[in-house]
Amino acid sequence: MTTSVTSISVSRLLEESLFDLRLTLITGQQGLDHRISSARIQKPGLALTGFTEHLHPERMQVFGNTELSYLRTLTEEQQRDVLKKLFESELACVVVTKDLDIPAALVEGCEKARLALMKTTLSSSAFISQVQAFLEEALTSTGTLHGVLVDVYGVGVLLMGKSGIGKSEIALDLVMHGHRLVADDVVNLIRRKEGHVTGHGTEIIRHHMEIRGLGIINIKDLFGVAAVREAKKIELVVELVEWEGRKEYDRLGMDMGQMNIVGVEVPHSVVPVRPGRNMTTIIEVAARNHLLKLQGHHSAQEFADRLSEKIARARPGSVPRDTEEVSHVGSRVEEDIE
Repeated sequence: MTTSVTSISVSRLLEESLFDLRLTLITGQQGLDHRISSARIQKPGLALTGFTEHLHPERMQVFGNTELSYLRTLTEEQQRDVLKKLFESELACVVVTKDLDIPAALVEGCEKARLALMKTTLSSSAFISQVQAFLEEALTSTGTLHGVLVDVYGVGVLLMGKSGIGKSEIALDLVMHGHRLVADDVVNLIRRKEGHVTGHGTEIIRHHMEIRGLGIINIKDLFGVAAVREAKKIELVVELVEWEGRKEYDRLGMDMGQMNIVGVEVPHSVVPVRPGRNMTTIIEVAARNHLLKLQGHHSAQEFADRLSEKIARARPGSVPRDTEEVSHVGSRVEEDIE
């Protein structure tokens, strides 16, 4: 898996329409290539008086009515000196809010510093709220990994495993059972501000799947629009591994691990693959079991608690009847597996 922390160019602010930033470029075309790497917004405040110790580089500087009113109390020469010192820091850009008149010294200072100077009709509070929402969405950890992402009963299940183990074939069977394909082979990852990670396919191979012996097929064309979706929150990782006869696998479901995906911990199960195992049914049951856990019912934990309670209540040296039955069932399962 490859990961990276995103930064965006200042020009993205002018292109954004979903968050209604209402920005217009006044000057500083050269500054549109500057990078914004923090979702935090800063108002210069005391920095206009010369105290720049807490001025953070690569942040957007917002000038509202307070900042511009203070600048107007200074002579033009003082304004130029104050702004020159302010712009010595590597700032991302400058935005004037509330469609206020911009002092000539501010325009001149941005031009000399090669900073993009923009104006918005929004008030300072409204603009800061909306631009922070945009930046939190845009500035996030991203990554890619090799796998197949499917929507099973509304649960985003990421199938992982080495090439050729059967991920795509299982996903195809899941689609034929009425579930939905999100991405095959390459899954693009985005960590959302809510604390979860979503996956989606690449633009070129979206809705397509590679099946050895058949080649590339288009799931959307074959099964209809209801068989695919553009993106899905990843809630469960199922790693498919080749069956090893001497290896012990989790049989109770008490050893559910966690996998770190772009900084988010996601439940992770290792499922062995061998001829005769209905992997589609196993994935469906895994998704159903995950939904059950979200409702507060952990089947394996509840079973273990009941068993422990029976053992604790049993007379010393005796074995509860239920325990004998459990052991008997466990033996039958072992025989079937072997």
